[in-house]
Amino acid sequence: MEKRKNASLDADISLLGFGLMRLPILDGDTSKIDYPKAQLMVDRAYKAGVNYFDTSYFYHGHKSEVFAGETLSKYPRDSYYLASKMPTWEKFQSQDDMEKIFDSQLEKCKTSYFDFYLAHGLNEERLEVLRDWIYGFMCKKKEQGIIRRIGFSFHGHPDIIHEIVKNYKWDFAMIQLNYVDWEIADAKRLYQILTERQLPVIVMEPTKGGTLSDTEKLNEKVVDQLKKADPDASPASWALRFAASLPNVATVLSGMTAPEHVEDNLKTFENFKPLNDEELKLIEKTAQVYRSSGLIPCTDCRYCIDCPAGVNIPKVLVMYNHHHVNKIKINFGNQYRTMNRSEQAHNCTNCGQCVKLCPQGIDIPKYLKEVVDFLAS
Repeated sequence: MEKRKNASLDADISLLGFGLMRLPILDGDTSKIDYPKAQLMVDRAYKAGVNYFDTSYFYHGHKSEVFAGETLSKYPRDSYYLASKMPTWEKFQSQDDMEKIFDSQLEKCKTSYFDFYLAHGLNEERLEVLRDWIYGFMCKKKEQGIIRRIGFSFHGHPDIIHEIVKNYKWDFAMIQLNYVDWEIADAKRLYQILTERQLPVIVMEPTKGGTLSDTEKLNEKVVDQLKKADPDASPASWALRFAASLPNVATVLSGMTAPEHVEDNLKTFENFKPLNDEELKLIEKTAQVYRSSGLIPCTDCRYCIDCPAGVNIPKVLVMYNHHHVNKIKINFGNQYRTMNRSEQAHNCTNCGQCVKLCPQGIDIPKYLKEVVDFLAS
C-alpha cells in the first residue's frame, strides 16, 4: 500500500483512507449497517495496508463510530489512525455539552484517544461556534493527549478558509476535492491556500459522492474517453489518482460501499502512479463533458435528510440526475412514483433548512420545484 510520510503530521499514512460514511446497509436504512459485509471490507483494507479510518458523530445515524469501535478494536491501537469529528451545527449551551459528545465518541470507538480530530463542516455560518466553543475545547483535549492532531473539514468559500487558517493554529484540514470541483467549486484555490500554509490536506469526496465512479451516473462520452485511454482502469481509479497526485495530499478518503470498491481502490493504490501530463489533459476534457451534462452536484451525503416536510431529498435528486444522464423521462417518472408520496418533492415548503445544511450549497428547493414542474409537463 502506497504511504505518504508527512513530517508535520509525524505520521506514515496510507494514501488511501477508509471513510466510514457510506458503509453497506440493510433494508435501505442508513442506521442499519450490514456488519458482516462492512467488517469484511475493513479487514481486507487493513490487511492490505490501509491505516487511516475516518468516522464522525453524525455518520450512519450516529452508528458509524460504534461500528469503528467494534471493527478496529481487535487490532493493535498503534497500528492505525482513527479520525472523528465534533459537529459544528450543534447548539452548545455549556462545555458539558461537548464533553458528553466527546466522551460518547471515545466510548463508542473503544479508544482512549483520537489520532485526528476535526471541527466538522465549517462554513461561513459556523465561525462563531468554532470561536466560542469548539476550538478551545479541541486544544484542551490535545494538551491532555486525548487528541493527537486537530483539524477541520470545510464546506465554504475560499475567503473563509483563509480566515480560518490565519486566525487559528491547525495540524491539517479536510476539503472536498475532485476533478470536477477543481475549477467550478474552487477546490484548486482551497488546496493552494492550505498548501501555502503548509497544512496537509485530507481529501473527501474524490469521486463526488460516487458520481465519478458510477458508469450509470456518468455521461457515456465520459466513460468512453476514460476506457479508450486505459481499458483496465475504472472511472473511480481516475478520480482517486487525480486527488492523490497532488503532493500536499496526505490521504484520499473513499467511502466504500461494497467489497468490489475495496478491491478496485486497492488495485489503484498498491502500485500508485500519479497522473502524467497527457492523463491530466484527458481528465480536464472529462470534467468539461461532465459539467455540460446539467447534473445537480448532489453527493448523497444525506446532511439534508431530516427535512421538516419529510422529503427524501437525496433520493429525489439522485433519480433526477439519472434522468439527465439517460434522458428517458418515462423511466424517471415511473421510478419516482414508486416513492412514498410523503417523501416526494411536492411536499417541499421552501423553508430553506436543507440549503443551510448542504455542503455543496445547492439551492435544493429550486431543484425540487423543477422536478415537480418537469413531471407535470
